[in-house]
Amino acid sequence: MVDITAKSNTLRTAIAQAVVTVGSVETIQLINNNQIPKGNIFEMSKAAGLFGVKKTSEIIPDCHPLPIEYTGITFEVQDKSILIKVKVKTIYKTGVEVEAMHGASVVALTMYDMLKPVDKNVEIGQIKLLLKTGGKSDFQDVIDMKLNASVIICSDSVFNGSKEDKVSEIVTEKLTNHGIDVMHRNVLPDDKNSIQTEVQSRINANDNLIITVGGTGLTKRDTTPEAITPLFDKQIQGIEETIRNYGQERTPFAMLSRSVVGLSGKTLIIALPGSSRGVKESLDVLFPHILHVFRVIEF
Repeated sequence: MVDITAKSNTLRTAIAQAVVTVGSVETIQLINNNQIPKGNIFEMSKAAGLFGVKKTSEIIPDCHPLPIEYTGITFEVQDKSILIKVKVKTIYKTGVEVEAMHGASVVALTMYDMLKPVDKNVEIGQIKLLLKTGGKSDFQDVIDMKLNASVIICSDSVFNGSKEDKVSEIVTEKLTNHGIDVMHRNVLPDDKNSIQTEVQSRINANDNLIITVGGTGLTKRDTTPEAITPLFDKQIQGIEETIRNYGQERTPFAMLSRSVVGLSGKTLIIALPGSSRGVKESLDVLFPHILHVFRVIEF
């Protein structure tokens, strides 16, 4: 039985807002003209908000320290008020709604502090959570079946022994943590025919999941997508986009990856990039929720 609600490095997102209301339109004009004596309130409060998000666990007793993947802070001037929105993302076992709300609060307090010399009627209000996604309640599913997998490394340098295989264990550990048995592992050269033959043999062996690693770049020997795409009955572009989008948030070079994902019969085939970091990040964003595929397809 595979539990998709198991603890995993799932992407969590939260958006919070706060509203700062000033006493007069003249204050808004001073803000828009960057004439506040203490400086630019948007730049200063945004910097404070970033610190506020990161330091939430130091202020709120029951909040655990967690890695913040992304913080976005935006402002919208409305008549005599400023609408603050703070968006926070993390890959962790808990959500980030408190971090987002704390960040919004700190932004608002910083604005208050900077505006009080010119306006004695500044107020803070409507600090609230607008959105929370990625928590356990969003992704509840249990697959009552035993899944097995193969891991295939596609690399000339690993095959000839000039480079150490550092990714097989990363993939195996991730799959094992989600109750998937890795029944077969192999290392192949970057040869289209060899890769295609090996993947087809694992399809014929009725593997539930095949993960290839490497050969998705742009060099002449990167032929993994060309080898396995003809074996697909259905290509799953959404999963491919998820891998690249997540990588793009971490390095601009992720756009060059040619990772492909598809179904051959009832076998899910995932071609991942060859670097250890690329493999780990791809697995983090995909698992465990990609396993819902096995709920969708008919067994």
